[in-house]
Amino acid sequence: MGSLKSFEDLECWKMARELRNEVKNLIIDLPEDEKYELKAQMRRASRSVTHNIAEGYGRFHYQENIQFCRISRGSLYELQDQLIVALDEKYISEEVYHKMRKRVTGCVAILNGYINYLKKAKANH
Repeated sequence: MGSLKSFEDLECWKMARELRNEVKNLIIDLPEDEKYELKAQMRRASRSVTHNIAEGYGRFHYQENIQFCRISRGSLYELQDQLIVALDEKYISEEVYHKMRKRVTGCVAILNGYINYLKKAKANH
């Protein structure tokens, strides 16, 4: 990981942080009766992405880091399903859904790149 000084230097963490902040702003407008349901689930899933990237980075072992990144990826897909629920319940528009889906897909892609980097680094170690 050469020039990386912190998990905060990882592009996948930076993108996930932006997504988390977008989710925070999105869920403000969800109905009050979803406070302990969809709102809380979306908040937890979006936070889980950055939390697990950070925790994996701190493990200092490639395989553990990879496993935490896989958990982050799972949280991204969980968030994707929650966005579908929000769309189906008509809490968000098609436009917002597609914008957020694109953000999630981008996070998955860059996270997959980081996982592949870690796998190669592990193999060459």
